[in-house]
Amino acid sequence: MSYDIEKPDEQWRAELSDAEYAVLRQAGTEPAFVGEYTDTKTTGVYSCRACNAELFRSDTKFESHCGWPSFYDPKDTEAVELIEDRSHGMRRVEVRCAKCGSHLGHVFEGEGYATPTDQRYCINSISLKLTPEGPAS
Repeated sequence: MSYDIEKPDEQWRAELSDAEYAVLRQAGTEPAFVGEYTDTKTTGVYSCRACNAELFRSDTKFESHCGWPSFYDPKDTEAVELIEDRSHGMRRVEVRCAKCGSHLGHVFEGEGYATPTDQRYCINSISLKLTPEGPAS
């Protein structure tokens, strides 16, 4: 796959912390219930921590009680890339940043949440960076 933002592995390692690299570039998962944005209710835009591409808005974030931030829809359907993931003996759909290919988490459907899309984008906090929106002046 070709992305708008491509960097050699050494550059990613230099720009990201070890924990960020493990999740974003090696498709790892941060532990449940410890992420910075799991319970955040701040209004704003969530961007890719690796490349700053806008991914999700706070108005699509909901409490799923799964241990990671959950969104029911990306900011723009072009913002994320969905890839079938058959690792760990499961069939899941991986969510990646469409600009740089960084791993964000997984998307699940049909779990019965009262959301407009019946989807849960289960995203690692460490994959995101929140830019709060202040009140209009």
